[in-house]
Amino acid sequence: MQPTNVYQGMFAETIPLIGANGDLINAYFARPLGPGPFPGVVLIHHMPGWDEWYFEATRKFAAHGYAALAPNLYARAGHGMPDDVAAKVRAAGGVPDDQAVGDVEGALHFLQSLQYVNGKVGVFGTCSGGRHAYLAACRVQGFAACADLWGGGVVMSAAELTPNRPVAPIDYTANLSCPLLGLFGEEDHSPTPAQVAQHEAALKQHGKQYEFHMYAGAGHGFFYHDRPMYRQAQAVDGWQKVFAFFEQHLRS
Repeated sequence: MQPTNVYQGMFAETIPLIGANGDLINAYFARPLGPGPFPGVVLIHHMPGWDEWYFEATRKFAAHGYAALAPNLYARAGHGMPDDVAAKVRAAGGVPDDQAVGDVEGALHFLQSLQYVNGKVGVFGTCSGGRHAYLAACRVQGFAACADLWGGGVVMSAAELTPNRPVAPIDYTANLSCPLLGLFGEEDHSPTPAQVAQHEAALKQHGKQYEFHMYAGAGHGFFYHDRPMYRQAQAVDGWQKVFAFFEQHLRS
């Protein structure tokens, strides 16, 4: 929160972005007005798609002083209402992991190229976006912090692997290149508390810097104020933890 005498303003728009394999995709970009320098954040949208909640979250980061970029990982499936596009992607088995990581890497490079960004960029994602955030933090060099919010599918059995998702993200844990924040709900089924514990054990095994928080009375998607799964008290506390984590690792 800013003092009441501090100027506040932001700029927000959709932009073209070079993603995986040199493909041109679109992204939503928001930044504070002023010279900076500002830290950067890449926001990776959830399975329901590149939707209004993610546009709002991108502006929320900008209001907190971040240059924020949310790439549309579903751009190759065509345009339409987010739910319809997301249904097409799910029917095709989801976004290939390599493609998602390439799109996120493109977003990282875009933010790093901006003169008013301080050189530190974090990655944030919820649901499938949390899984992709963790994958990117393990497979892409350059992120200074990662926030994985209820990312299902980090822990996967051999039977759950597919051509689009050939390696469980937990198997990349040794390569995690930055501090990790994880927020989860006790009532979630993906990931379950047992899967979160398995992920935590892998982080400890490899000596990684992390903090995990498990919320009682919350399930999947408890930040989503536009859905029945929203849990106000847990969401308020979770957002505070997200911004405290990024302040520590992206501004200091």
